[in-house]
Amino acid sequence: MGDKGLIPPGLAYLADNINTKHNLLGAGKGAGSKWAKDLNLPKEAGTVFFAGCGYQYSSELESLMSLTRRMDKGSVSDMAMGLSGLSKKIGIDAAGIYRKAMAKRSDDDSGVLRDAVKVLQKLGMKPGYLADDEPCCGGILYYMGLQEDFKQHAMSVYSQLKAHNVSKIVGIVPSCTYTLRNLLSKAVNDSNLEVQHYSQVVAQNLSSLSLRYPKQVKVTYHDPCQLVRYLEIVDEPRRILDAIQGLELVEPAGTKREWATCCGGGGGFEAVFPEMSQILAENRVRELMETNADIIVTHCPGCIMQLKTGLKSAFGNKAEKVEVLDLAQVVARALPEDRK
Repeated sequence: MGDKGLIPPGLAYLADNINTKHNLLGAGKGAGSKWAKDLNLPKEAGTVFFAGCGYQYSSELESLMSLTRRMDKGSVSDMAMGLSGLSKKIGIDAAGIYRKAMAKRSDDDSGVLRDAVKVLQKLGMKPGYLADDEPCCGGILYYMGLQEDFKQHAMSVYSQLKAHNVSKIVGIVPSCTYTLRNLLSKAVNDSNLEVQHYSQVVAQNLSSLSLRYPKQVKVTYHDPCQLVRYLEIVDEPRRILDAIQGLELVEPAGTKREWATCCGGGGGFEAVFPEMSQILAENRVRELMETNADIIVTHCPGCIMQLKTGLKSAFGNKAEKVEVLDLAQVVARALPEDRK
C-alpha cells in the first residue's frame, strides 16, 4: 500500500499536515503548546510529558468531525485536500484558514493536559515538556501504509528527542504512546528510549496519593482500543478508579476490558467513514449507559470526542446529566486541594 493515490483524500490531507506542519491539523508552530504557557515546564529534562496532537487540538478536531458528519464525506475530504494543495500553489495557509474558520474557541483544550501534569507533580515528578519542539509521533502515516514516510518521520522524531536529551517519555495519548514505544524503536533500531503511558505511572504510585472525589458518583469506564489492545493496559485505569473514595465503578456485563466495543474513532476512521463512526459511537454509549453511571470515564482524546458525540445524538437533552471525562481529570478532581 505504498501508492499514495490509493489513500482517501481526507487521510492524505492529514498525512500532508504531518509531513509539512508536524501536526495533524496543519496548525502553526506553537499553537498546540499554549496550554502549558504558564506552567514553567522545562524543555530540557530526562523525563518529558508527551501531550500529543489529540489533546492539544481537541476542540478543532471536534469541530472538523462535526462538520464532516453534517456534510457528504466526499465533499469534505475533497475540500480539505484541495485546500491543502492550494496552500502549496499560492503560498498561503489555505488549509489553516479553513481549519480556523471551523474551530470552536474553547478553553477546555488545556484541561486534560494541565490536570495530568498536576497529578504527575503531586507524585513528586518534575516532567519536562518540549512545547513548540514536541514532534507529531506520525503514527497515522504507519497505519495508512506509508511505511517509508513513517520511517523518515520517525528518524526525525528520534533526532529531536535525543537533541533534548530525552531518556524517558510519559505519554497520555494511547496511539502516540504506542507509536513512540513500539513503532519508533523498530524504525530507528534503538530501544534505549523508555516510554510509559500516564495511567501506568499513576497506578504505580497510587500509595503516595490520597484520592477522594468531591461527591458520591457512579462511573463507568470505556477502554480505548489502542490502550487495551495495543498497549495491553487493562488493569491500571481500574486500579486508579478503585482507589478513589466516593467513586463506584460500574461496568457493562460483557463489553469491557479486552472485549470492549470500539467507539468508532481513531486512525482517521471518522474522516473517511463519518456515518459509520457515529453509529458506532451511539452503540457504544448505549452499552455504557446501561450501567446508569453519572460519569463515563475514558483515556483517549478520540474516544472522548466520540462518546460526547454519541451521547448527544443518542440521548438528546438527557445527555446533559452525564459527564464524559478523561481519567486524568477524574484523578485531578480527587486530589486534596481540588476537593470542594
